[in-house]
Order: sequence, then structure tokens, then C-alpha cells
Amino acid sequence: MPKLRLGINIDHVATVRNARCRDARALPDLLRAAQEAIKGGADGITFHLREDRRHILDADVARLRKHIKKPINLEMAATEEMLAIALAMRPHAVCLVPEKRQEVTTEGGLDAVKGGKKLGRIVNQLAAAGIRVSLFINPEAEQILAAWTSGAAAVEFHTGTYADSKGAAQKRELKRLQWAATQAHKLGLEVHAGHGLNYANTPAIAAIPEIVELNIGHFLVGEALFVGLAASVRQMRGIMNKARKKG
Repeated sequence: MPKLRLGINIDHVATVRNARCRDARALPDLLRAAQEAIKGGADGITFHLREDRRHILDADVARLRKHIKKPINLEMAATEEMLAIALAMRPHAVCLVPEKRQEVTTEGGLDAVKGGKKLGRIVNQLAAAGIRVSLFINPEAEQILAAWTSGAAAVEFHTGTYADSKGAAQKRELKRLQWAATQAHKLGLEVHAGHGLNYANTPAIAAIPEIVELNIGHFLVGEALFVGLAASVRQMRGIMNKARKKG
């Protein structure tokens, strides 16, 4: 199986910082967080620049882009404002996600079917700038086909339903993710996954051979309060490697 990459989302380090001071120079330091994640085995750094700037700030984007040498994955809404920022920043990758002002966190996948021509135009502009584009979608046939039609290079499957389920329901959702990963791979899409993953529920996802990247944030930042970010990432990296070998 191909190597399974691990992207670490540092949004919630910014959430803690912003509780006291909304300044890219304030503590805790996002750049240090990214460096600690890389020290622990992260293959890339992910962050979501939201329209309301509730955690990541524009100044964070510029600073991280300047100092982080590992691939940067910018999560963003498919809007003209965010498109302009991405084209100026030129991250390694962009993941287009749905966004609602009232949500606490991303609640589900992007509706790539509804996105239609507008979504395709944004994908094409990003791709033309040399940026790898993925769409954060639910593991559904029509969404996979729409993502492929848009010209995106990859899909990231929303694993929140799987993570929130138990017993038989979780097994059904796992099968749905396995099926979706196979279908996306057959279309030539690179397959990623993320949302709600932790030490306990990650192994089954990591064992899906078509998945080549996981993006994990909230859980590992939470664990870092007790063991440090490098240590929490290192443990997740070990769990993923073990699951990959068994798979």
C-alpha cells in the first residue's frame, strides 16, 4: 500500500490564542505548534482560514507560508475572497470545504453537485496555479462523480458520521467509506479522509488501502495539553503505521 500521510490541523491552537489576544504574534505560537507537529511526524500542516476569521488569521497564513517547509494544506470556502488569497499564497494544496457562520465545526461534506460550474471554475483556477485541489465531501456516489467532473485532483471524505457512530452503525459507515474510497480511486482521484478521528477509531480508516492522507486536528491538539503536541502526533503516527501494515 502507498505511504499514509498525516496532516495536522492547527486551527484550535489559534482558538486558544484568540481567547486572550487576536494577534499572530501572541501565544500560544502557531509557528511553534506547526514545528512541534512536524517533529512528531506530521507530513504537512493544515489550517482553515474561515470567512469570519474565528481562529486562523490572515497574518497567520503569511507567517506559516513563509516559515514552514513541509506542505501546507489550506482549507477554505469556495468564494472569490478565498480564491484570491489562495492564488496569492500558493500553498501546496487547497481543500474546498462547506462553511456556515453558525456552525462550531464543519458539519458535513461540500455539495459538489450543487457547486456545478462555479466550483469547477475555482478548481481550475487553483489547479492552473499549480495547487493540488481536494474537495471535502461525504462518501456518496453523486458527490464523488461531481468532484471528478470538477477537475479536482483529490477528495477528502468526511469521517464525522463514522466517528460519531457506535457498534453496527459504525461498521456500516466504515463499509460506506471503504466503498467510496474504491470508487474515487477508480476514477483517478487521490483519496484523503478526516474529521473526528482519534487514537481508537483511526486504525480502521488507516487500513483502507486507497486512502493516502489523513487530516487530524482537534483530538491531537487536545491530547497535547497533557503530553505535548509532538508526542500526541508521534503516537498517532505509530497507530497509523501499525494499521497500515496490518491492512
